[in-house]
Amino acid sequence: MHTFKSFEKVLSSVNDTNFDNIALELFQLQAKENKVYQKYLTYLGVNVKGITQLTQIPFLPISFFKEQTIKSGQWKEETIFYSSTTTGATPSKHFVQSLDAYLSNAKRIFESCYGAVDNFHFLALLPSYLEREGSSLVAMVNYFIQHSKSLHSSFYLDNKKELIHTLKRIDQLDRKVILWGVTFALLDLAEEQDLDLSNCIVMETGGMKGRREEITREELHRYLGSRWNTVIHSEYGMTELFSQAYATEKGYFKTPTGMKVMVRSINDPFEQLEVGKTGGINVIDLSNIYTCAFVETQDLGRIRQDGSFEVLGRIDNSDIRGCNLLVG
Repeated sequence: MHTFKSFEKVLSSVNDTNFDNIALELFQLQAKENKVYQKYLTYLGVNVKGITQLTQIPFLPISFFKEQTIKSGQWKEETIFYSSTTTGATPSKHFVQSLDAYLSNAKRIFESCYGAVDNFHFLALLPSYLEREGSSLVAMVNYFIQHSKSLHSSFYLDNKKELIHTLKRIDQLDRKVILWGVTFALLDLAEEQDLDLSNCIVMETGGMKGRREEITREELHRYLGSRWNTVIHSEYGMTELFSQAYATEKGYFKTPTGMKVMVRSINDPFEQLEVGKTGGINVIDLSNIYTCAFVETQDLGRIRQDGSFEVLGRIDNSDIRGCNLLVG
């Protein structure tokens, strides 16, 4: 594979056997065609042609998405995703070569974990995301809502009474229900209403947005689960990544086939850590074909023996990203 189009064609057929080779080939192409990444690698003195293993690849610090235009190749963006930020902070920007490709990939990932979107009613409680433009999460969930072809699927901003009424009304219908919410809004709703959501998947996507004090994911899940009689699921995604990981229980995330998580040393960003060791999360996201697939996040985490990973909070002295959720 020597062109970006060729990577598009193989994205849906990535598996454990071919992931490394595809990632290495994409690295070679992006190291050549992504001017920002190229300059970063040159500054580090990296011999690009000598990279033969994933552990040798330098990951681009996520902060570059704030100040630089991260593109591989020459193209005009169809849209731009912006991260949510605290007041006065600079948002990250992710230039989108094809919105349809992003949405189709997000749908494919979701369905590989949960089944067809038209098996669900999607109720989205994402007030802080709806209050701004350029949210990748809103774009994704809106796509799911549309493709669910359900008259009950909808966004909810301040109309919590309507949301509660809908949750009670559709609980016994023929489809499953997903309540997709930002953390602070889910907590607000749980404090107001004790519900039986045993037939509903509650999908928390993190984020206090400065409106409440941070709590651990374990505390959040315990509280919501006790109030609503259900197991809480989680979504791990960010503006700088075009793929998402889901945790169906206990906050253990499983990566989709086109995504791989690695953990680096806090003291040496080029040292990869073993399974079970806590460090900074690096992500290889093969769906970032036209930007940069190798992203050094400011999330703290560890990889478990079964290949899943945990997010354990934020690395000290890093900017607080809008989707931050501290985890115990």
